Amino acid sequence: MTLYIVRHGSAGRRNGADPGDTERHLDPKGQRQAAMVADHLCAEPVDAVLSSPLPRCVQTVEPLAAALGLEVVVEPRLAEGTDIDRAWKVIEETVEGLSGKAAVLCSHGDVIPEIIRRNESRGMRVPGVSGFAKGSVWALHGWDGSRFTKGSWNKLR
Repeated sequence: MTLYIVRHGSAGRRNGADPGDTERHLDPKGQRQAAMVADHLCAEPVDAVLSSPLPRCVQTVEPLAAALGLEVVVEPRLAEGTDIDRAWKVIEETVEGLSGKAAVLCSHGDVIPEIIRRNESRGMRVPGVSGFAKGSVWALHGWDGSRFTKGSWNKLR
């Protein structure tokens, strides 16, 4: 099982008039990042694409889903501000539902670091550089029932 975790692409500046910042869409740079995500992952055996309901996340993985002939499944527990336990439950459900295949989850800069930290605290190895840049992709491998055993980060250019 491989789980790809995508940070949404660039979406301009945070909207101070929208307390939940729920209406930002990808800007031109974010659209290019979404195309790079699709190019990077379209050859992988992805069977499911899940996304935070916020437009910037859905738009980031729509090109990939279209290339794979899949629908984007909107998952509220991947939204910005989600508690790590709720987001982790999505991971467990996704891994159990796909058993040995691959899935893509798209989320935010507050949720993804928590997911990675939980895996690392349970012993996941992350060789090389890592980060959480917009439009970047984490590949998590080796689910053992409670965590992934290896993770790698790719900042797409």
